[in-house]
Amino acid sequence: MADTFMGIWKLVDSKNFDDYMKSIGVGFATRQVANMTKPTTVIEVNGNTITIKTQSTLKSAEISFKLGLKFDETTADDRKVKSIVTLDGSKLVHVQKWNGQETTLVRELVDGKLILTLTHGSAVCTRIYEKEA
Repeated sequence: MADTFMGIWKLVDSKNFDDYMKSIGVGFATRQVANMTKPTTVIEVNGNTITIKTQSTLKSAEISFKLGLKFDETTADDRKVKSIVTLDGSKLVHVQKWNGQETTLVRELVDGKLILTLTHGSAVCTRIYEKEA
């Protein structure tokens, strides 16, 4: 099921990203630059290991994980988090926990587009990606 997410995805639309970044504690200067970048996300599946690479002119990040197993992650904004990714129906649900806080990143495919919904408290951001390859 996770292999339906495989491919190279280019960001085409983003709503409330600044509010989300502010909510998780990203500083003003970093938010300004991050709001202007259009990252590419590469999702690969090799056996039961999933790799998600996020590449932009600002910064690149990469995580590899197995569904349902906790792992340590350093986010693109340098938070050290404990993460777990599960498959909930057709959604890839990524939960990050740090310092008593939690954020959820939900990836789902809708009409051939990859929809990423980021939630932290009342801050909700939607980012839409189109498949390149």
